[in-house]
Amino acid sequence: MIRTWSMRYLWLPALACVVAACAMSEEEPDPAPDLLVCEPGDDLAWSDEFDEDGPPNASRWRYDTGGHGWGNQELQFYTVARAKNVRVEDGRLIIEAHREPWQGRDYTSTRLLSRQEWTYGRFEARAILPSGRGTWPAIWMLPDLDQYGGWPRAGEIDIMEHVGFDPDQVHSTVHTDAYNHTKGTQRGASIAVPSARSEFNVYAVEWTPSEIRGYVNETQYFTFRNERLTNPEADESQWPFDHPFHLIFNIAVGGSWGGQRGVDPDIWPQRMQVDYVRVYGCDS
Repeated sequence: MIRTWSMRYLWLPALACVVAACAMSEEEPDPAPDLLVCEPGDDLAWSDEFDEDGPPNASRWRYDTGGHGWGNQELQFYTVARAKNVRVEDGRLIIEAHREPWQGRDYTSTRLLSRQEWTYGRFEARAILPSGRGTWPAIWMLPDLDQYGGWPRAGEIDIMEHVGFDPDQVHSTVHTDAYNHTKGTQRGASIAVPSARSEFNVYAVEWTPSEIRGYVNETQYFTFRNERLTNPEADESQWPFDHPFHLIFNIAVGGSWGGQRGVDPDIWPQRMQVDYVRVYGCDS
């Protein structure tokens, strides 16, 4: 979402795509040769099924914390291991945003990061999204931002984003130095998910050396191909996706995209419920 950065990255530009651009998809280029296929099968590399009530498993998860706006003018303060904002209960991970004063902010929430990182694979989460104007949940991926010199040069993969003022439209996006929202060149697509806020749906990306593909419930709606395979002039500016990334789950409040039509003060608390998170390997 926008999209682990620490306080040293406060200079970064806004990482959120704007609503008009987020729905923009690239024209289909010529197919890259020898595309790899990601077949989940039995090749489960990592997962959390959220079977034990209490705080998220500290051996699997860590936190970003703070209330500095996160480069997107967001309104929440991200707390650390605070049960009101994050917990496992009844077999589900709950990330919950509240309207309450906290360290100079009017809202609290959680930004949860996987401790493990991966290069390539299928990354999926089964989730119910929050509802209401001003909510901005995301399931996404970042690398160590020192790689290639910071955001957006290090890359970003957005598995799922949803803004409450545009209900049931889900977005998948990538950001690179050449393709990002600050230039109006980001690559992404959106899809209608009528049950996004009421039922569990599976949000996924398959990331191979050849391309990144976005899915909802096995319906593919986004493809971003590795230009370095077909264009001798392309480099990491177009495709920085060749180093480890970690997973991030969060709910932002307001912000440059989520708050474009204001924040409804009467809808809180709002939660994202996650049934499971699974990472599969990919084979050629």
